Amino acid sequence: MTPDLRQSALHLFDKAVEAADPAIALRRALAEHPLPAPGGQLHLIAIGKAAPAMLREAMAHVDGDVPALAITHYENDMEVPGAEVIRAAHPVPDAEGLRAGEEVIARLAGLGADDAVAVLVSGGGSALVPAPVEGVTLEEKAEVNRLLLGAGLDIVKMNLVRQQLSRLKGGGLLRHAAPAPVTAYILSDVIGDDLRAIASGPTVGPIGTRAEARAILEKAGVWEACPASVRAHLSADVAPPETPAAANHLIGSNRKSLEAMLAAAEGFDARIVSDALEGDVDDAAQEVLRAAAAAPKGKAQALIFGGETTVNLRGDGRGGRNQELALRVALAAKDFDLPKDWLFLSGGTDGRDGPTDAAGGIVGPGTAAAIGPEAQALLANNDSHEALRRAEALLMTGATGTNVADVQVFLIGAA
Repeated sequence: MTPDLRQSALHLFDKAVEAADPAIALRRALAEHPLPAPGGQLHLIAIGKAAPAMLREAMAHVDGDVPALAITHYENDMEVPGAEVIRAAHPVPDAEGLRAGEEVIARLAGLGADDAVAVLVSGGGSALVPAPVEGVTLEEKAEVNRLLLGAGLDIVKMNLVRQQLSRLKGGGLLRHAAPAPVTAYILSDVIGDDLRAIASGPTVGPIGTRAEARAILEKAGVWEACPASVRAHLSADVAPPETPAAANHLIGSNRKSLEAMLAAAEGFDARIVSDALEGDVDDAAQEVLRAAAAAPKGKAQALIFGGETTVNLRGDGRGGRNQELALRVALAAKDFDLPKDWLFLSGGTDGRDGPTDAAGGIVGPGTAAAIGPEAQALLANNDSHEALRRAEALLMTGATGTNVADVQVFLIGAA
């Protein structure tokens, strides 16, 4: 890969992240949908990887002090003057997440119809505020989360299950806030922007039922591995709870970031190939490479993708869906008719891919050779982080403070 292609890819990734800037997105939304002005007390609650930035922006739009809480992940070190910030683990919940969930419930308790709650939601909120249902411990809920992450399920199915095991997800926040009205401003990390799936829908009705959650776990082959308390809860024959309505406003999405990449791809014949690159990461790699092989020859190309793939865990290595996608593209490229000069970048807009310090990977024609003869063995062990580290092909950005799922770009040189 040439330095110019690498620089161009990094520039486009930066533009994708910039387009998802949570403060700018919220500021734009508040111009059209202002924060509520109740006769009683306004409460601000921000949940997700972009929570501190969104809360800081919201607090600039209120007069005086208001009760304010932000819940985000450990890597986000932004402080919010005048607000409490709780940091918790992602993607597997921890004790701080449990404390955060209890704090949200405590703040909502006893609100009246004259009060109001403004909720600022961004990706990652599902794991950051676990609040397990009665009879299920945090450790048991975390075990289910680990099973879900390793089963190759898409985000909607995972969140359907998570909702049924939480007191806050799937509209649970609305039920705790009632009778106070709730207004939500939502930064989407879900392809298709299903509000029920973003952070598991704390301000939206549930995706499904307990029976559907059980069916998903059974089909994925992990039902029997679930703790007995979880199986008992999901097997109970109870009517779904009623969920109050809320004013939900979508303020940013993956598609907006892809469009920003498209606009910034100067010097390239650029197009958005897919805004729904989903499913198994191996299938996604093949889709990317087929599109690259079919691109017109002799002119610089920028093929843009967005989505959220899944990884079936078969080994005990470290990595994430973006790192594994990049690694699979690098190793399978030899089977496709590609130009001599090409580069592929796959990155999470939050700056973190799986339980690693990398945002993803950035690979080219020489990556497979740079990894060495153990490349396939590393891939088989889901050890994409180590493989890309050996080739100096990790995409390292640090936490970005936002999250609108993943973006990819395949660049082809003009020669």
